[in-house]
Amino acid sequence: MRSAVLVLTALLMSSCAALSAGPAGEPDYATQAAENLALGEAALEDKDFLKAEKYFDHVRTKFPYLEAAREAELKLADLDFAREMYPEARDKFDSFIKLHPTHPKVDYAAYRAALSYVEEFPSEFFALPPSYEKEQKPMYDALRAMNGFLRQYPDSQYAKDAKVHADDARQRLARHELYVASFYAKRERWKAVVQRLEGLLKDYPGTPQEEEALFNLHDAYVKLNDTERAQNTLREVLKRLPGTPAAQRAQKMLGS
Repeated sequence: MRSAVLVLTALLMSSCAALSAGPAGEPDYATQAAENLALGEAALEDKDFLKAEKYFDHVRTKFPYLEAAREAELKLADLDFAREMYPEARDKFDSFIKLHPTHPKVDYAAYRAALSYVEEFPSEFFALPPSYEKEQKPMYDALRAMNGFLRQYPDSQYAKDAKVHADDARQRLARHELYVASFYAKRERWKAVVQRLEGLLKDYPGTPQEEEALFNLHDAYVKLNDTERAQNTLREVLKRLPGTPAAQRAQKMLGS
């Protein structure tokens, strides 16, 4: 009887100890906010996303008045970014910007929010159709977000990278407009061709696609028997691309 009581007592003590250690699967939290942040960053580096989330959320909720809590908010957004949960990451970065508009890392949050659209670009995997044939909304969103970032944070350390991404989005969108214009040209829908190419030249000037768009636009006006606009398009080549082989070609065409 006595041994049964001892066994029962031991089981009860074991249960109490387990309860005092916290719920099953909880990390071994440190006493300091900075230590928990470091543990979360190590877990994130190891792609142990669940553990990283627990550490960051612990800092955010247990130390709400410390600067570490703001850092934890950013880390939770970075965590979603690493998990390729881009809409969720954007929401967290945008929330950080609204809650802490004067924080020293607000430009980081804005840049990462914009970058999340870039990560949603269609794949360029060789076995798939090229991205200019696919849905263009991520490119539009990325260009809008990167341009907005550059307007608001022109002196940010991330401005150079943001400009690279903005230029890439513009080129992708210009390629798409060329693709659509070509689609219409094959069907001899010349007014639609003009509309797409005029839009490309207006919205995405200075892209590598500009030269092709200008000469294709000239050809479309020729097909429409609009000699004046065709010649004006060649003059636009001279204006936009001075001193280039394209300008020499346009000059010869104007002189013929």
